[in-house]
Amino acid sequence: MTARSKLLLAVPVTWAGLWTTPLAELASDLDVVVQGRDEYDPKTIDYALGFRPEPGMLATLSSLKVVFSLGAGVDGFLIDPNYPKHVPLVRFVDHQLSREMAQYCVMHTLIHHRQQRMFDQFQREKKWRQSVPPRRTEDTRVGILGIGEIGTMVAERLRDHDFRLAGWSRTRKAIDGVESFAGHGELAKFLGRSDILICLLPLTADTRHILNAKTFAQLPKDAVVINVARGGHLKEDDLIAALDSGHLAGATLDVFETEPLPESSALWSHPKIMLTPHVAAISDPRVMAKNAVDGIARHKAGKPLENVVDFARGY
Repeated sequence: MTARSKLLLAVPVTWAGLWTTPLAELASDLDVVVQGRDEYDPKTIDYALGFRPEPGMLATLSSLKVVFSLGAGVDGFLIDPNYPKHVPLVRFVDHQLSREMAQYCVMHTLIHHRQQRMFDQFQREKKWRQSVPPRRTEDTRVGILGIGEIGTMVAERLRDHDFRLAGWSRTRKAIDGVESFAGHGELAKFLGRSDILICLLPLTADTRHILNAKTFAQLPKDAVVINVARGGHLKEDDLIAALDSGHLAGATLDVFETEPLPESSALWSHPKIMLTPHVAAISDPRVMAKNAVDGIARHKAGKPLENVVDFARGY
């Protein structure tokens, strides 16, 4: 008989059913308890699955073997100063998630490139205006902050549209048709050639508020910023100031420092900002559950875990 294991699901209780049902279907030998709903003995928990658990909670689980993230980003775990670093943390990696993120980035790059917001305004005003043609695609320089799995797919999709592409990352990357910039010493040069800047970085101590007044000043005039990574990358007041000064032409934001975005936020009504409520890519709960179940099976079989976070790098 297969030994039973116990998994703690650390999610809002009202959402728990999204994952408990597929977990029960996929792993009959796994007992699942929900944080905040079910009683459990912390010493009996073998695995944990969640997104932004309460700080300090994971450190109370003395038998914890692996933690699985419900998202591609793991900053919700790393902000916990008491996270038990001896316990592996596994990122959620899904091709469908990457594809949806790439679709979103391509869509908004084209919206800005083709001046769609201006034509939307003309429609509201019932004005028939054919503006000056946009800059040639081959002359429009797109810069991608963060060339991991998602950043690479975004670059490949944009390459099909003939944009001039560059990527910036911690280390040098080799992707056909994408100029590579690496390290802080090359960041300014990268920014200076980016007419459209897309942020896909992991959120770490080094990248927090990387989208700031200094960064915006190094972009070309009339540049556009697209942030689909984490709200913590952006200093929102600096963005509004750069837009109001006329240096930046526009922005698309899908993530925010505070979510849900407060009604009082100036971002809602800024005429140069397009925003969406953190929906650039939405993961399928069944796929997320299977990712955890497969990881548990690998761990039990003594096989190496995949997509383990390097705590020194923060992703």
